Amino acid sequence: MTDETSPAVPPELEANPPAAEAPVMDTPPDRLCASPRSPFHDAALLERGVGIVFNGVERTNVDEYCVSEGWVKLTAGNSRDRYGQPLTIKLKGEVKPYYKS
Repeated sequence: MTDETSPAVPPELEANPPAAEAPVMDTPPDRLCASPRSPFHDAALLERGVGIVFNGVERTNVDEYCVSEGWVKLTAGNSRDRYGQPLTIKLKGEVKPYYKS
């Protein structure tokens, strides 16, 4: 006999209780781009401030990076292409992103 004062729990929730909210990871994404035209652009993360250490040297002119593929795109001085976008150079090596704040 069941107690009518307690609510009935569905069997699927009894076996698999709902998971708690996942904690916020404090690591930057695998790939991020500063250009708003890119699908890897995230303005909220860029406002927070993301720094890049590439091959042991902190870089400030990184336009895009990918940790899993091990490359960065660096702006090449003040040069622009015919569409007005900065020219970039793709370099391969060890990429370590971090949040500045």
